[in-house]
Amino acid sequence: MTSHRPGGSVALGQHEISRIGYGAMQLEHVDSAAAGVVLRRAMELGINHLDTASFYGHTTVNAHIRTALSPYPNDLVIVSKVGARRVDAPVPLALAQHPADLRRQVHLDLESLGLDQVPVVNLRRADQGPGLIAEGDQIVPLDDQLAELIALRHEGLIGAIGLSNVSTEQLEQALPAGIVCVQNAYSVLDRSSEDQLKLCAANGIAWIPYFPLGSAFDQIPSPAEHPVVQRIAARLGATPAAVCLAWILAHDEHTALIPGTRRVAHLEDNLRAADVHVDTAALIELDTLS
Repeated sequence: MTSHRPGGSVALGQHEISRIGYGAMQLEHVDSAAAGVVLRRAMELGINHLDTASFYGHTTVNAHIRTALSPYPNDLVIVSKVGARRVDAPVPLALAQHPADLRRQVHLDLESLGLDQVPVVNLRRADQGPGLIAEGDQIVPLDDQLAELIALRHEGLIGAIGLSNVSTEQLEQALPAGIVCVQNAYSVLDRSSEDQLKLCAANGIAWIPYFPLGSAFDQIPSPAEHPVVQRIAARLGATPAAVCLAWILAHDEHTALIPGTRRVAHLEDNLRAADVHVDTAALIELDTLS
């Protein structure tokens, strides 16, 4: 193991995490042996921040993490997400927003990961896209959800509370609960959550964007394909993807990344973003793209 943290470190509640972590969702599509190779390599490279959820497969990814890494390193911070459940249907996810649902998902994480406490649990709201949007009885007041997560924290089953897919107003509403991180869609081309990032920075909350390189959703463009990004990448001798990730790290010191992959080579490529120096001229150009 190495003490070097890719991209440096940032505070996640009481923890210090590598600014480049690892999002484990794609490990749902590989077997335990292949997943183990990637996870162990991530640890060797200094990553100590893993992002997962019980609904990544039917706890498949959690099982891969436990098989590969348990007993866990003392400094490993496993972050999970609640608010959805896995179903056997053409769309494999269904919302599970009620407080009792959130509690069940935390227990699923504890059992499948082999933990006594999940260090951080993100509440994934569903008031807006991308992805599933709450309808009918899945429209649940944020305060009710926070009360359940606070109870789980008081019981010691979770260590800290994060939020995902929230508005500025919801983040402000949740601040008294002691939020440690926010995951929203955000990239050099999608700055719609900039106000939330500023609010996080003002309150010492880690900003951990998803879709930093775009996504399969049509409305979310791929910043690595933007001609300005490609031109800057060529000048800096880096890949366009690495420039996009490096911009997020350079843009604000409270940011961290959780790029995912199922291949070691791609994992190592993602970590090269830590070595890309986005100079002032590049920052000015990239800041004006959104």
